[in-house]
Amino acid sequence: MTRGEAVQTKVHYKGKNEDYVVFVDDADTYKKWQSDKSIPMAHFVSTFQVFTTHKHGAQGNLDTAPKNILSAEFDTENQDDIIKIILEKGTSQTVEMPDRQGSKNDSMSSMNAK
Repeated sequence: MTRGEAVQTKVHYKGKNEDYVVFVDDADTYKKWQSDKSIPMAHFVSTFQVFTTHKHGAQGNLDTAPKNILSAEFDTENQDDIIKIILEKGTSQTVEMPDRQGSKNDSMSSMNAK
């Protein structure tokens, strides 16, 4: 991979009053988990946090979802159970971010010119 190039996968769940997002590190393992729940979520979930986008779909500013909003939406405060629901019922999006362009270190440009 070149500098800055990355692939990001997130799972979006549209709730009754809010939109929720969970990040996934390994999309292939996540797809396997959807049919084989014996795979631990720790093998593919990026961080065990649920984010909210304030009704802006899968896009928008992400904030950590407060416990009171999560418990009202999912009828539980157990973060693992909430993440599991989002992963099962949500839709995944994979975004490829391009590599960065430009010089690597402008302060060293005089050293590179020969």
